[in-house]
Amino acid sequence: MSRPLHALAAFAARRPRPVLAVCIVLALIGAGLSLRLEPDAGNETLVGEGSATARATDDLAEQFGSDSVIVLLRGELNRLILTDNLQKVIGLEGCLSGNVPRGAIPPGGSQSPCGRIAETKPVKVVIGPGTFINESTRQLQQGFAERTQGQAAQSERAATAARQLALKQGKSKAEADKLALQARQLVQAQFTRDLLQLAVRYGLTGVPNLEDPSFISQLVYDASKPAGTPKARFAYLFPGPDAALIQVRLKPDLSDEERRDAIADIREATTMSEFALDQVSVAVTGAPVVVDDLTDAISRSLIILLIAAVLVMAATLALVFSSRLRLLPLGVALGAAGITFGALSLAGQPLTIAAIAVLPVLIGLAVDYAIQLQARVEEVRRRDGLRAEPAAKRAAALGAPTVATAAAATIAGFLVLLLSPVPMVRGFGVLLIVGIVVAFVLALAGGTAALVLADSDVPPGRLRTRLGGLLGPPARRVGRLLRENRPVRAGRRAASRAATGALALAGRRPGRVLVVAAVLAVAGWAADSQLKVQTDILELVPQDEQAVRDLRSLQETTGVAGQVDVLVTGDNVGRAATIAWLGEQQRKILNRYGYSAERGCGDAEICPAFSLPDLFSTSGELTQKRVDALLDAIPPYFSQNVITPDRRAATLSFGLKLMPLDQQAEVLAELRRGLDTAPPGVEVRLAGLPVLAAEANDKVSGHGRRVVTLIAGILAVALVLLVALRSWRRALVPLIPIVFATGWSALLLFALRIELNPLSVVLSALVIAISTEFSVLLSERFRSEREKGREVAQALRNAYSSTGAAVAASGVTVILGFAVLILSDFPMLRNFGLVCVINLSVSLLGVLVVLPAALVWTERSPVRLPSPRRRRGAPSTPVDTPA
Repeated sequence: MSRPLHALAAFAARRPRPVLAVCIVLALIGAGLSLRLEPDAGNETLVGEGSATARATDDLAEQFGSDSVIVLLRGELNRLILTDNLQKVIGLEGCLSGNVPRGAIPPGGSQSPCGRIAETKPVKVVIGPGTFINESTRQLQQGFAERTQGQAAQSERAATAARQLALKQGKSKAEADKLALQARQLVQAQFTRDLLQLAVRYGLTGVPNLEDPSFISQLVYDASKPAGTPKARFAYLFPGPDAALIQVRLKPDLSDEERRDAIADIREATTMSEFALDQVSVAVTGAPVVVDDLTDAISRSLIILLIAAVLVMAATLALVFSSRLRLLPLGVALGAAGITFGALSLAGQPLTIAAIAVLPVLIGLAVDYAIQLQARVEEVRRRDGLRAEPAAKRAAALGAPTVATAAAATIAGFLVLLLSPVPMVRGFGVLLIVGIVVAFVLALAGGTAALVLADSDVPPGRLRTRLGGLLGPPARRVGRLLRENRPVRAGRRAASRAATGALALAGRRPGRVLVVAAVLAVAGWAADSQLKVQTDILELVPQDEQAVRDLRSLQETTGVAGQVDVLVTGDNVGRAATIAWLGEQQRKILNRYGYSAERGCGDAEICPAFSLPDLFSTSGELTQKRVDALLDAIPPYFSQNVITPDRRAATLSFGLKLMPLDQQAEVLAELRRGLDTAPPGVEVRLAGLPVLAAEANDKVSGHGRRVVTLIAGILAVALVLLVALRSWRRALVPLIPIVFATGWSALLLFALRIELNPLSVVLSALVIAISTEFSVLLSERFRSEREKGREVAQALRNAYSSTGAAVAASGVTVILGFAVLILSDFPMLRNFGLVCVINLSVSLLGVLVVLPAALVWTERSPVRLPSPRRRRGAPSTPVDTPA
């Protein structure tokens, strides 16, 4: 491994300008490409495309459209459907459907939201109160007209038959005409009786029309309930006396950009003056809207915080990193991030929340690699009196293989993420592995070139002056100002005493240090099972976010905030037996979760939504003849929401309250068990975004999976170290603080009552990664010092005053950088930053306290290191590289 690394560093030292130019150009190109990345929270990021739930969700979307965008109309229902508002609602639903008659101009013109929707056709189906009432009225008018025409024809046939019969019986023409008139009147009387029955049933005083409030009231309201109570079977349209819902199902083949544009057009359409409703408010919500809004908001917030974190890390490097080019490690890290995310863009991969979480981890690791290599070059220069070019070559031969080994072990720790069943987590692992490789190569090549250029004899005003001016003097001036600050000096002295004391304690009492560390780790492993994973979306985002407010309003108004669909497929799901079974299961499930028509949703976890059995909710025996007649009679506009025209697929849907994902998973599991008695030839599958989210959360945040991931990560690191170092002792000793750090992290999280969340739960691998990096570098430096013939105490001091100083510098820099995330107003990001800080802190603690104890213990004899009380001239602090 050392030869290729030495060759790369040597080439960069010989040709620093072209190498640095290539690195800068690649970083800039990558940064430019990364700007094309768009946040993606699609279903495919939650579960694999081959999973049963993903296939069911895809099939559901293909047949009935994707998850609904909900337009919530809040206001007194009478004011919505019994006034001029109704015509505006009908117009709004027509706009959202995109169905504009040929030659007609969309409301607002072709450039309006209605015009864009009509042109792009992103909507599969719209169903709402306006369309329902309008279509019901039209159907009744059409039926009235058809029955009137039929009655006239039937009257004429009866009169003709009576006249012919009378004439055959020898009656006179006058008698025959009289009998014909009587036959005609009899048919008309029967028709009048039927009309009266229909009028009584629907409260009609004439032909049904939208201007008849009595008809609309009779159609919508339940006469057996208090005034203004809508019929229970129309809950998917009228969930209560003060609200109505418009459901917009988008087409399943929309791209992320097309879906965002469609949602934006839907929102804008609801604000058009043509559809302004009197004393009725409008909100656009639903799963697609909430996911898109929160993904964008989190992405924006994280980017802003990362900019602040970079500034904090720059100030920290100026304070703790005693090197000529103090900000060079940060430049290397930003370059590596640009190249990595540019490659992600070139590969056509989406920018998921997990991919965004890679950024701070990658910057932290890249800073560490750059500091380690730069510190080794500075050390060789001071020790041997060399210029930058020969010093870089020698440092590459001495230190680069060790850093490469640590990087390889870190990669092994992250490789276990590729075993995750969640694509988003696998993508996190792949992107981080690529980023680590890029960061190491960039630190070795670009960092070496920058150091050589800054020390070369390039004429003033050229790259050397610009590079040194950018990365050196300003940072040194900032560092000098910070170090001269009295509180900062006091903190540095306290850190120096603590570090020296910890090192001395580890040398004098290695066994005791290891025992205490092991006990704390065991306690942490036991506490890990008690860590809570927060999965309630409303607890993970700011409460003032518009998407959150609208979602809360939806639940407060309707009793539900989402929808879970049961996809029913078979050769013919329109059989009477199948529909009867679905109706029975619907009643059982609703009763099990506390819903009834009398109580409504109330405290029920599941509520009814528009389903196939709702088409047959009237009393009477459900025969196949009746089923066929009703399905043939129901307008396709309604029936296509619950059954396909070929009758091979149907839906049984339920409204779902907002609840934590783990609780949601339990409800869905119980729901799935209740549907396992389907008739022969009928397949029943749960589908939809709530099902995908609950399943993904269960796979990511389960305690058993976290334990397996940690164990697999440690074993992978051990295998890589064994292959690279070819010694059981050299491979296993660095693992001691790594293993302990996993327990300490869990113990701290438990003691501080810090909850994990779907974003921070995968960061358990961060403990392994950072601990591996620090531990391998220090243990190998200690071994190198021992091979030079130095005593254990001296070897330990040398290792920790050089490599240990660089480790501490990078650790403190990254910890303070991540601490900025704690200031986020997003609880998810705040928690993410806090978990990062804890993981990094225990990793740093492990290598500063436990690793030296492990190194001394493996030498089989305690050593006496000078304590801060005995020797005032002890090394100043582990965060200062040698002067």
